[in-house]
Amino acid sequence: MLGHLDLTAFETFSLWGVLVVAVLGLAYALFLRRQVLAEDKGTAKMQEVWEAIKQGADAYLSRQLRSILPFIGLLTVALFLSVYIVPPSREALERFPGMDTNSLKLLIGFGRAIAFVMGAGFSLAVGQIGMRMAVEANVRVAAESRKSFGGALRIAYRAGTITGMLTDGLGLFGGTIIFMIFGVAAPDALLGFGFGGTLLALFMRVGGGIFTKAADVGADLVGKVEQDIPEDDPRNAAVIADLVGDNVGDCAGMAADIFESYEVTIVSALILGLALVAATKQINWIIYPLLVRGIGVLSSIIGTYLVKAGPGKSGNAMAAIFRGFLTSAAISTVLFGIVAFFYMQNVPGGWWRPFLSTSVGVLLAIVLDRLTDYFTGTEAAPVREIRASTSGGPATTILSGLAVGYESSVWAAIVIALTILASVLIYSGMGVAYVLYGVALTGIGMLTLTGNNVAMDSFGPISDNANGIGEMAGLDKDARQIMADLDGVGNTTKAITKGIAIGSAVIAAVSLFGSFITDVTKIDPTALVNGIRVSEPNVFIGFLIGGAVPWLFSALAIKAVARAAGLIVEEVRRQFKIPGLMEGKVKPDYRQAVTISTIAAQSELVNLALLAIITPVIVGLALQVEALGGFLAGIILSGQLLAVFMSSAGGAWDNAKKTIEDEPRNLTKNTGKGSERHKASVVGDTVGDPLKDTAGPALNPMIKVINLVSLIIAPIIVQYKELNLVTGLIIVVGLLIVGWAVQRSRKGGNFAGATATVETAEHKVAKKK
Repeated sequence: MLGHLDLTAFETFSLWGVLVVAVLGLAYALFLRRQVLAEDKGTAKMQEVWEAIKQGADAYLSRQLRSILPFIGLLTVALFLSVYIVPPSREALERFPGMDTNSLKLLIGFGRAIAFVMGAGFSLAVGQIGMRMAVEANVRVAAESRKSFGGALRIAYRAGTITGMLTDGLGLFGGTIIFMIFGVAAPDALLGFGFGGTLLALFMRVGGGIFTKAADVGADLVGKVEQDIPEDDPRNAAVIADLVGDNVGDCAGMAADIFESYEVTIVSALILGLALVAATKQINWIIYPLLVRGIGVLSSIIGTYLVKAGPGKSGNAMAAIFRGFLTSAAISTVLFGIVAFFYMQNVPGGWWRPFLSTSVGVLLAIVLDRLTDYFTGTEAAPVREIRASTSGGPATTILSGLAVGYESSVWAAIVIALTILASVLIYSGMGVAYVLYGVALTGIGMLTLTGNNVAMDSFGPISDNANGIGEMAGLDKDARQIMADLDGVGNTTKAITKGIAIGSAVIAAVSLFGSFITDVTKIDPTALVNGIRVSEPNVFIGFLIGGAVPWLFSALAIKAVARAAGLIVEEVRRQFKIPGLMEGKVKPDYRQAVTISTIAAQSELVNLALLAIITPVIVGLALQVEALGGFLAGIILSGQLLAVFMSSAGGAWDNAKKTIEDEPRNLTKNTGKGSERHKASVVGDTVGDPLKDTAGPALNPMIKVINLVSLIIAPIIVQYKELNLVTGLIIVVGLLIVGWAVQRSRKGGNFAGATATVETAEHKVAKKK
């Protein structure tokens, strides 16, 4: 299987070892699954609430799968046919010598299509299995909170780790097996693998984000603000939809998001590594990133298992989680150094350069972790400032949060700029190809701790759901306090992982940008001989369009949340009028809110996916390849700033609200739940919800979808430079599709189905009366 690679005995052993480590990561996930499922599920009342959450989450994911499978089928065919438009690459001819052109195209076409399905399938599996394990864990965390803080923390974190290790194991397994089969021609198939994972992440991020925030906003506006009842009060008809949304948005969506970043950094590292292999005749450039990824899986296994607290009724969950994170980081860095010293000694520039590049990636993850914690943590100055501003009402609360979001974007951009500068300095004097490879290694290093990062993220919704189950099941005060403490920490860990996800998306996009330049140069050395010149009008036009796309994408996503939340508000208000509901004599119909959120979420999936897939095709064909490079630069810059702004502002508003809810309730002193300050904070949190959990996170896969589509179509654009009838027709059709998608999204897509659901429910109530 590896004979075509001309490897040494050590390299052969290492590649098989990496594959074994990937399987070990999956086995560790299975081991933790058995541990979690063995825990107690609590009382009958707790299980009743849990069953409603479980059924809602399963129904949503089943409907989502039916919505996206036809789209995946069409793209599989398109990717297979894409290899027939251009001649086979030099690497493909080298890997499969003696094959005629048609047979080689058929082989590469099947390889790319199968890799696309594999990437999409793995991303779907990570999201769906991870979400289902989170649902299994939430009731068990609630049950354990009656006994100890440490036990509840252990279950919540280890359940999240299952998703993290699935991300690690499947991502590493897929990338490694494709490289072992295709060798130097691996990028032809890896593009399909990365695109499949990224596209599914976009679907799950958009759909999950719209669902969770429509339910959350609707439940809060009517329950907290209008009726002055607790967040997870069982009388609120949207409370189950809200708890379901935590899982489909933060578990399934985030897992798929980080998984595709994990895939994409492998794709870019191998593409850029191959350019160095061609120049130096040393395959070390490709093997080293895979070894680094294998080290990351091992270090995550050790670090995540060490996260625990004492047996008492209180503890510091954030300290325990961060201790595990730092343990994994320290183990990884030491092993990077050892592998680089012994394996990369003879590469140009010496072993220390690749070692420093990967170590900078680990440092970047830690810095972004701390930066996000500062801007969104409950004890830091930004959240305290927002909390103080609530005394002035909703307007000052919103203004303060906007300022926090804007400032955080600046510092995040500076950190990422310094990270890229580090690659420039590390590979100083060695050429652009080495610098871009260094950036790719930084992305590899940054996502070394993927297992820890995803565990931290899933910990948030698991704790949030446990808290909701505890409130709805009426658990005792001590248990509720444990769950509230874990929920508060989970809110911060979710914000932290969003910051890391955005950072990884930008680094991955910059790496893909480098891969784009490398691939275009291979096909036509003169195409970008002068670089990407912003002074050229066409390039600047591309840059402007690229900068505008994330704003349009975000606007459509937020409008979708606003429309869906409006329907939820009407439904919850309607049910509050049912006689006996407020007195607790009649149960609300939770399924209606779940159905409304589900229909609203699915209606937007194809619209936003088409916007991401079609726009680079139009720009590339109309303005040519250099302008497409400018378009990508605009996407990366604008998308990064906007994503960090929305994530930080939303997270800060949310935690400001939580700190007020933790105050003693005293309406005379304007403190605690029900006070005017609390109502102002709820408004801020409601504004921030679609920013931090829908539009902001969805920009991560959108940026990478556009970069991967550009990478796939670049050879076609370079080959067909002249604008003719066929390319003109494609541009016109593309513009019509984008226009249709935008108009459909602005009008609400298939929201009529959700409206019909509400009308049917009203008809039933009227009929009963």
